[in-house]
Amino acid sequence: MARSKYPLSAKMIGSILQADRVYRVARETPLEYAPQLSGKTGNDVWLKREDQQPIFSFKVRGAYNKLSSLPPNSTVVAASAGNHAQGVAYGARELGHRAVIFMPETTPDIKTEAVRNLGAEVRLIGNTFVDAQAYALKAVKRYGYILVHPFDDPMVIAGQGTVGREILRQSNPPPDAIFVPVGGGGLAAGIAAYCKQVHPQIRIYAVESVESACLAHAFQHNSRRRLSRIGVFADGVAVDRIGKHTFPLLRECVEPGVIQVKVDEMCAAVQDGYQETRTMFEPSGALAIAGLQKYVAQTGRTGERLAAIVSGANVSFDRLQYITERANLGAGTEILLAVRLPDRPGAFLSFCRRLGRCYITEFNYRISSRDEAWVFCGVNITGAEREALQGRLRRHYDVHDITGSSLAVDHARYLIGGRPGVGLIENSREHVMQLEFPELPGAVQKFLQCLRELDKRYNITMFHYRNHGSAFAQVLLGLSAPHTNAAEIAKLLSDAGYPCKVQNQEVAYRFFLQPHID
Repeated sequence: MARSKYPLSAKMIGSILQADRVYRVARETPLEYAPQLSGKTGNDVWLKREDQQPIFSFKVRGAYNKLSSLPPNSTVVAASAGNHAQGVAYGARELGHRAVIFMPETTPDIKTEAVRNLGAEVRLIGNTFVDAQAYALKAVKRYGYILVHPFDDPMVIAGQGTVGREILRQSNPPPDAIFVPVGGGGLAAGIAAYCKQVHPQIRIYAVESVESACLAHAFQHNSRRRLSRIGVFADGVAVDRIGKHTFPLLRECVEPGVIQVKVDEMCAAVQDGYQETRTMFEPSGALAIAGLQKYVAQTGRTGERLAAIVSGANVSFDRLQYITERANLGAGTEILLAVRLPDRPGAFLSFCRRLGRCYITEFNYRISSRDEAWVFCGVNITGAEREALQGRLRRHYDVHDITGSSLAVDHARYLIGGRPGVGLIENSREHVMQLEFPELPGAVQKFLQCLRELDKRYNITMFHYRNHGSAFAQVLLGLSAPHTNAAEIAKLLSDAGYPCKVQNQEVAYRFFLQPHID
């Protein structure tokens, strides 16, 4: 092999080549051709099906490679909200190690039970991965246990690198580009290190959730910096800082410009993956599919051989409703409109006629006064048809596109008709904000107690919460507090541990939820 221009990955490749022991528990997963995604993107698309591992995730590779290097009958600890925990528990059981797994209290029961069923001890600690990791490190220091890190360990990285070996063995010619989901970077670092040594021309694209884009943040500052806040919808990649061992490899081997994907785009990719394979991938498992499609949309490239890593399928059943609700928005095939109609006989019928033969996904109609009514309308439509429809409607009505409003998508569509009458809110002043808190037993009670302690004069005027099977709940809160401005309230809540943003000017609030004013 010629001398590589990737010196860091050259050091790693020997460890990857020695990682064949992972196949004592892992399987060589198929690299499957995806005809529907290929037709949709104009490229030859291949899916690396790591969801077909014994624990439905690639994590078993790195965990076992690390565990198999330890002395017999070791006690190991790990912190994880799901897939890594199962990988450690599975590998420890096979090797006879004792495994103690620290998991956030917000972890869904399906994941904690899966870990227990594999023989590990589960200890629920704190609300986030960071909390669980802190307790795992304390156990290492106090009892001498051995930490099995989810990504920031050379042995773990080498185990994940066997995915890259398989891709090159299974494809002829090799892919032009490989798209890899990134949380802490172990999978991407391992794949990139191997592929760049064997076929330096292959482009490796890192794909992150916009809610936890720690690699993009590190690239921007040329150093490992912690994100101040992360979202946990894609919990498999919800990491606030890229790894110490993974960052140098990623900086050397992956393409500049991390592809960042929104929640709705991930949901659309879950739907695409299901239509292609009849398997429901978890959001982080479909992240690379979403990144691949975004790359094609942004570059316009066609005729390439593209591979995407499907990293896992451990999705909670409770989350499927949320995913399906957001999939069409993420795919760009649905538009949400707020429309003001005159309240006169035949107005509703006239509006429907002007919609034409559009496929309506949602329709909410509510009289708001003696003179007018508001419609919250979802329409399945794409491309130039969107602009044509809005132009046609705007010739007759006051129309607002609220497709990009999280308040509209997450809350207002479920609260249509919930406008209080005149006089029910003091001075008709209401402060509205979106906030989040951990989905734990007693969380609502704890929040209400906190609110009362902040200011007893606050009066709750609206409270909307839906559990989507995530670790954190999204809440829409309305407060009557004429003595305090909204910014002051938002700061108090954020300082108390409930990150929030003021939403008083959102169109969906003003049209559908704002109190009537005489």
